[in-house]
Formats: sequence, structure tokens, C-alpha cells
Amino acid sequence: SHNHIKTNTFIPTQKKIGVMMIPNQFYCLFDIVTLYFFFLGFLLLHTFASPVLQHCHHDQMDALLEFKHEFLVNEFNSNSSLSSWKTNSDCCLWEGVTCDTKSGKVISLDLQYIPLNNFLKLNSGLFKLQHLRNLSLRDCHLHGEIPSSLGNLSHLEHLDLLGNYLVGEVPASVGNLTQLKYLNLNNNKFTGNIHVPFANFTKLTHLDISNNQFTGELPLVLLNLATSLSILAISNNLFKSIFPSDMSRFDKLEHIDVGGNSFFGPFPTPLFMIPSLTWVNLRENQFEGPIEFRNISSSSKLQSLFLSQNKFEGPIPKSISKFPNLETLFLSDNNFTGTIPISISNLVNLVTFDISQNNFTGPIPRSNLVKLQYLDLSNNKLEGEIPGWLGGVLELMLSHNSFSRFGKSLEVSDVTHIQTLDLSSNSFQGPLPHWICKLRPSMFLDLSNNIFNGSIHQCLRNTIVPLRALNLQNNNLTGILLQDLFVNATNLELVDVSGNKLEGKLPESLINCISLKFLNVRSNKIKDKFPSWLSSLPSLNVLILRSNEFYGPLYHPHVSIGFQSLKVIDISHNHFNGTLPPFYFSRWHGMTTLREEHQSYTVYMGYPAYGGFYRSSMEMVNKGVDTKFQRIRKDFKAIDFSENEFGGKIPSSIGFLEELRLLNLSGNTFTGNIPQSLANLTNLEELDLSRNQLSGQIPSELGSLSFLSIMNFSHNNLEGPIPRSTQFQRQKCSAFMYNSNLYGLEDICGKTHVPNPTPQESEDLSKPKEQVISWISAGIAYGPGDVVLTWQQQKNKKSDLAPAEEKKDFG
Repeated sequence: SHNHIKTNTFIPTQKKIGVMMIPNQFYCLFDIVTLYFFFLGFLLLHTFASPVLQHCHHDQMDALLEFKHEFLVNEFNSNSSLSSWKTNSDCCLWEGVTCDTKSGKVISLDLQYIPLNNFLKLNSGLFKLQHLRNLSLRDCHLHGEIPSSLGNLSHLEHLDLLGNYLVGEVPASVGNLTQLKYLNLNNNKFTGNIHVPFANFTKLTHLDISNNQFTGELPLVLLNLATSLSILAISNNLFKSIFPSDMSRFDKLEHIDVGGNSFFGPFPTPLFMIPSLTWVNLRENQFEGPIEFRNISSSSKLQSLFLSQNKFEGPIPKSISKFPNLETLFLSDNNFTGTIPISISNLVNLVTFDISQNNFTGPIPRSNLVKLQYLDLSNNKLEGEIPGWLGGVLELMLSHNSFSRFGKSLEVSDVTHIQTLDLSSNSFQGPLPHWICKLRPSMFLDLSNNIFNGSIHQCLRNTIVPLRALNLQNNNLTGILLQDLFVNATNLELVDVSGNKLEGKLPESLINCISLKFLNVRSNKIKDKFPSWLSSLPSLNVLILRSNEFYGPLYHPHVSIGFQSLKVIDISHNHFNGTLPPFYFSRWHGMTTLREEHQSYTVYMGYPAYGGFYRSSMEMVNKGVDTKFQRIRKDFKAIDFSENEFGGKIPSSIGFLEELRLLNLSGNTFTGNIPQSLANLTNLEELDLSRNQLSGQIPSELGSLSFLSIMNFSHNNLEGPIPRSTQFQRQKCSAFMYNSNLYGLEDICGKTHVPNPTPQESEDLSKPKEQVISWISAGIAYGPGDVVLTWQQQKNKKSDLAPAEEKKDFG
């Protein structure tokens, strides 16, 4: 290997110098002469023993400066590494630059994370540095194609272009880089196949071309690399072919990632005969059939195995126990059947185990997996009891099974380690178990969609102190919500107790939940005034009070009506009354701007966790039906005040809520004209003002609302013409019926409008009704169709990956 520019000073060993006994008068002179020759010899020896330090050659400096001036980084980012690149200094001392100590040639250029913000020119100064052995331009915001001139850097051993915006095919000239040992093109937008340029990389040990758009079959040229490769990552491309049956030549392979492609065929058993393997990802392909491990070495080093999202079937083979070092095992989203084998207990180093969304049956077997931290058995057909040994697991996901009881040993187990507990959608019944009061979860507690009854334990007050989400919805819980239940719950972001039989008042201790984003008490028997005090919570996004016994006015003078972060409010089917002042909505800023929605890493409301991303869900009347939305978009804004007793005029400040998508004020006694300010709601998709006492004309300006697809003005006292816009002309006739003085309905109704229906028709159509049609909205393309509040676990499909350079993604 070559020495670098900075070297250690060579210090020669000093030898003893003999001194003859001479008369005193000569001693001083002799001593001076001796010391003179000693230091002279030392300096000469040091000079000849040390390497000659070569400064940067002018041609190298010129090439670097030429490269620098191809980008704007030097003008606008004075703190970047390129700010040290100045003509009055030695370029071998510049940041990111390393020179050979003997020749002075630049051999390494490391500019990772510097925003160069441009494309590489064909004649770039970079390609004049023909002695480069290391080039790292990771996350430099480069775009465009790779110039063919890159092939001029024939001495390159390390090339890292990860995390840019490079496009097109990899040029054939890259095949000239025959000395490459490390190549990383991950996370760009490359296309085409890699057959030609990769054929000559016989020294390559690390190849990562993941997260691009490469196509074709599994590159057969990789077989040329078989004897040297230790890391092979080609995940998340468009490769489609049968996986090779013989991988024996890859005898040095340690890490292989082919996930997120369309490889098909049977389980590649021969792959697992490679003794050096530590990490295998076959996730999200089209592999099928049973899995089996044969001729596995007893010294197997395999630590991580990802088989999720394929078409594997049959049981988990007993041979899985041949991997004693296995720490991570993902088998989720397949068609596996049978029981969980006892042999799993032999995987004593297992930390993460996910077999969710399969067809496993039977009970959870006894085990002693003391290192297990994450267990996901959700969405299977498992049954029986929850054994006590699970009390030591950090993340325990058992939802959507048929578990019905808790093992006696769980009552005495130490469950204080559990951070996330999801027991939702099972068959548990009876009172809430007392051992949950010993929990100290820092993430989630979900007991929803069971048959629990009785009251909520007072001791739960301590359990929820560190909690982020509490979900008890759709049980048979009775009694009151204790007023001090949330007194110390400052971390709570989600509270859902909907679909129970809870009574009393809404706990004012909720005012302490300063992190609260989501509150749902729908379909209970809570009798209280409107909780205007919740407006002080800075992050409250969703408030659902629907179908309770709330009463009284919403507005009180001198009481804050801010709700600055509120995005969804549903207070329908209660007994609220009174009038709303014109300025009532003027401070509801959460519905006026998009603010953080487009800056966040996910467009859905939810919370990251160890094993995935948990998305809030919600139930609202949408398009006239009771709709269950499995996830709520952050840009969904909705107001439902329907089926109450509000009167007076609709507040004109409603026009400030420019991001509103759904507005339902039906089934009240609002009077006066429809405010023209509604025309400002340019994102509005659904408007229901039916069954009020509104008068005047329908504002023609509403015809300009291009997203407005559902509207209902029926059962009012409206008059005048129907707006002629396309949105209005596409509505059903029933949207305008029972307004005696409206006209222009011929094109919509197909016949002359009958202004005076028979008494029986009027009575039937004017009765307020809870919608009885129910459907599941799984689509995500249409605004409100993306949004119940049945808080469901939605797992990120990529969250089961945790390679060294690919951190977990919760969102």
C-alpha cells in the first residue's frame, strides 16, 4: 500500500559513543566536536531515512479547481468542504482530498453529503484525476446521466454514488474499471440492464445497486464475480426471472439482498448451503412453494432471514433450528400453515420474530426465547391462551387471531418490559385483566375489538403515564371515565374509547395530555357540555364526539375557540344547540394551511414503532354512508356538525378553512342565506346543508369549486336557479328536492320539478336517520376516501429490513 502525505517522523536508535580518557584541557574542546558530528550525523540519517514529501502537482490542482467551478456550491455554501479549495494552498491538504506521498497525485476524493446540485460534465475536471483509487460522491444531489468519461478512471477501487438523482443506463465504459472492489449505486434512478459494464468486475467484493429501476433477468454476469463477492444488494429494482438453483460459486458471500423484485420459482435451498452467509433478504418477490433447509453446516453464521411477502406455503420446517445464530426471522405475508413448531425454541439468539398475515393455527407453544424483543403473530388463526413467557417481550403484536384467555403465569410474570401490547380483534372477554396495571408501556396499548366488560380500572392511571396510544374501542366497557385518569399522561397522542357504554362526563384531566393528537369517544353515553377547554391542546388533530349525549352551545363568550391544529371534528348526533358567531372558525388554523403535511415522511396520521408504523383510522359519514377509513391522510380536513339543534346563520368565517374537504351541517335549524364565503373552499369535495331552514339562492360562485363532487341542499327553503356548472348538473335530483322555489331542475331531474310532495313522502324523507349502509374504504387515491376511528395496525412493508446501511423506515 502507498504512504499518505502525513507520515510519522523517523527517529533512529541512538548508540552509545565511547569517550577516551584525555587530559582535562582537551576535554571541553573534544566534547564540543563530538556533539557537532553527532548531530550532523543525526540530521543526515533523518534526511535519507524519511520519504520525500511531494506537494500537489499543478495539473492535479487545476483539475480539482475546474471540478469545483462546475458547481454552485462554492458561491452559496461557504461552510462546505470545497471552501478550503484555494489556489494559495497545497491541494493535498484540501478537505476531502488525499494524495500519494511519493508522486503527489490525487488518489482519493471524498465529497459525500456536499450538495453539488448539478450534473457531471463529459469533460469534467474530475475525469482528469486519472490516479484516483477512491471516489465518494454519496448524497451530493447529482443528477443527469453518468458520463462515459468515468471509464477513464481505470485505477478506481472504490466508487460510491449512493443517494443521488442519476438516471439512464450505466455506460459501457464503466467496464474499464477493472480494479473496482467496492461499487455502490444505491438509491438513484438508473435503468436498463447491467450485463455489459459489470462483466469485468472480477475483483468486486461489495456490489450495491438497490433502489433503482434496473430491468431484465438476474444478471448472469454476477457469476463472474462469484469468487470475490461478499456483499450483493440488488433489491427494489425491476428484475424478473427465476432465481438460479446453483449458488455454490458464491463461497464468500456474506450478505445477499434481492428483495423488492419479481424473482420467482421455488425456495432457493442451495443458497443456504453457503457457510459464510449472515444476512439473506428474499422479501417481496414471487417465490412459491414450501421452504426447506438441507445440508446446513452446523457452524452456520446466518443471523438475519427475510422471506416476507412471497407465496411460500406449508409449515415452518423443523430444519429452521439449524441456524443457532439466527437473530431476525421474518416470514410474514405468505401462505404458511400449520402450527408454530416447537423447534423455534432452539433459536436461542432470536431477537425479532414475525409470522404475521399467514394461516397458522393452534396455540403458542412453550418456549424460552429469553432474548426475544419483538414478536408479531397478528393476522393468523391462532387460539388458546397467552402464555406467561411472553411477558418479557418488548413489542408484542397478537391482534386478529382467536385468543380467548390469559395464562395464569402471566398474572405473576414481570410484564414491565413490554413497550407495545396489541391484543386487538381477538375473543377476550370478561373484565380487563389486572396485570395490565403492572404494564409500563412506552408505546401502545391496544385492547380494542374484543368483548371486555366492566369498568376501566383506576390503576390504569399509572399504566398510561408513559403511553403514546391507548385504544379500548369496540368492547362492552361500562361505568364512567375516571376524572383523574389522564392526570399524568403527558405523552399520550391517541385515546380511543369509542364503541363502548361509558357514561358520565369527559375527564377534564385530558387537559394534561399536551401531546394529544387524536381523541375518539364516539358511540358511548357520555353526557357533558362541549369540551371547549380542549382547544388549548396544541397538537389536537382529530376530535370525535359523535353519537353521545353531549348538550348545550359550542360558543361561550370569553372562552377560547381556537383549536389551532384541528383537522377533523365530528360532533354529530348529539344535542348541541345555540348559535355560532360569524367569527367562530376564524382561528381554526389547522384547516387553513397544509403546514407540515408535505414535509413529513408519511402522508398518513400514525405513530412509528419498533416493528412498523401504526396508522390511525376513523369512521365518518362520507358520500352519505357510514364509511370506515383504514388510514387518515394528514391533508384530510373535515367538519361534521350534523344531527344537532344548531340555529342562526352559518358563520361566514367558514370560508377561512381553505383546506376543508368535507362539510356536513345537515339536520339542524340553520337559517339565513348560504354564505358566499363557501366559494373560498377550493378543496371542498363534499357539502351537505340538507334538512335546515336555509333561504335565499344557492350562490352561483359554488359552481367554481372544481373538486366538489357530492352536495345536498334538500329540505330547505331555497329559491332561484340551480347554478349551471358541471358540478351541479352532475348531481342527483334528490340533492335539491323539497325546496319549493328552486328552478332549473329539468336537466338534472329529467322532468319538471314537483315542488309539493305528498305529506307521506315529505315525512319519510325528512326524518333524520343514522346511515345504515356501511362499507370499508381501502382506496387511497381520492381525498376523503382515504380517511374510522377503529385504530388499526398498518405495517410498513419495508419495515422488516434492518441491514447495516438500511435503517428501519416507520412511515
